[in-house]
Amino acid sequence: MVPAGGAGTRLWPLSRSSSPKFLRDLTGTGRSLLQGTHDRLAPLVQDRFLVVTGRAHRDAVAEQLPDVDGAAIVAEPSARDSMAAIGLAAAMLERRDPDAVMGSFAADHVIADPAGFGDAVRVATAAARDGWLVTIGIDPTFPSAAFGYIHLGDDLEGHAGAHAVVEFVEKPSVDVAERYLATGRYRWNAGMFVVRPTVLLDLLAEGDPDFAAALRAIAADPDTLEDAWAGLPKIALDHAVAEPAAAAGRVAVVPASFGWDDIGDFDSLATLLEAPDPSSVTVLGDDALVRAIAATGLVVPGGGKVVAVVGLDDVVVVDTPDALLVTTRARAQDVKAIVAALKESGRTDLT
Repeated sequence: MVPAGGAGTRLWPLSRSSSPKFLRDLTGTGRSLLQGTHDRLAPLVQDRFLVVTGRAHRDAVAEQLPDVDGAAIVAEPSARDSMAAIGLAAAMLERRDPDAVMGSFAADHVIADPAGFGDAVRVATAAARDGWLVTIGIDPTFPSAAFGYIHLGDDLEGHAGAHAVVEFVEKPSVDVAERYLATGRYRWNAGMFVVRPTVLLDLLAEGDPDFAAALRAIAADPDTLEDAWAGLPKIALDHAVAEPAAAAGRVAVVPASFGWDDIGDFDSLATLLEAPDPSSVTVLGDDALVRAIAATGLVVPGGGKVVAVVGLDDVVVVDTPDALLVTTRARAQDVKAIVAALKESGRTDLT
C-alpha cells in the first residue's frame, strides 16, 4: 500500500499542492519518486499494489503508474492524515484476505539499496505474519532533529533481525539525538509499517472503535466514501496506533541500513545529489542553464532562463516560471513559512 499525499512545502516552489514532490523527478533518473517507489516494490509484490492519493492527483498517479489497475488507485476526498488513508487500505484488503500481510511505504522516499530494503521487508513480513505490528527503523547516520526515533528493545524471539519496540520518540533536539545515537539503541522512524490488515484495524479499535468501524463500513460499501470521509479523525497512524501499541508491547522493529532519505527539504536534496566536485554547485535540471563562479550549493533551473551564481556558498536557487526561491542550505527548513505566508495572503495560485 502506497500512501501518496502531502504537498512537500519545504521544497517550494519545486513542489506544489497541484504537483507535489512524489510526482516529481528529484533524483535526475527520469523517474518520479512515486515511480521509483513502484520500481522498488514491484519485485517484492508483483502486481499487488494499492495506492491511496488525493482526488486532485488521481489522474496523474494513474498516468505515472500505467501497470497498476485503475481500481487499485483510491482517491480520498480530502486529506485526513495517514491513519485514515492506511486504515482504509487495510479495511479494503481485509475484505479480500484478512490473513494477508500489508506493507505501507510512502511514495516520496529515496532508497539507495533496493536489495537491502527487500531483505528488511522480508524480515518484517515474517514477524507480521505472527501478529506483530512491524516498523522498519533506519540506522541513523547523524544526530538529526528532523526525524522521530524508535527505541529498540530485546531481540524478537523467533525472528532474527527484529526487536521489540520500547517506545516511539517525537523529534528531539540535536543534543538529545546525540545521546540517542551514543546508546546504539535508537533508529530513525521512517513511517514504514508491515502488518496484517485485521491486526492494524483491531489495534485501532482498541483506542477508537468508531474510527475502525467507519473504515470497515466504507470498505464494505465504497459508495459511502464521500459522505463518511469528512467525519473521520485527522490523525497520524503513529499517534492513533503505533505509540499505544508499543506501550502495550505489541510493536516490533527491523533495524536496517539501505541509504534512506525522505528529501524533506532542499538541504537533504542537495546532499542526495551532491556534485562530484564539492567546490561547485549541484544542478538538478539542465546544466547548460547554470553559470557558477566560486559558488557551492544547489541550483534548480526550471524557468527556462540562465541562472548565474557568483561568490556564494551553500546557496539554494530554485527558478520556476512563476516563482524564484533564493535561500541557504542552513535555512532550508524555513521555506515552509513562505508557503504559509502565501496562503495567508490569498496567493494559493502559487502554493
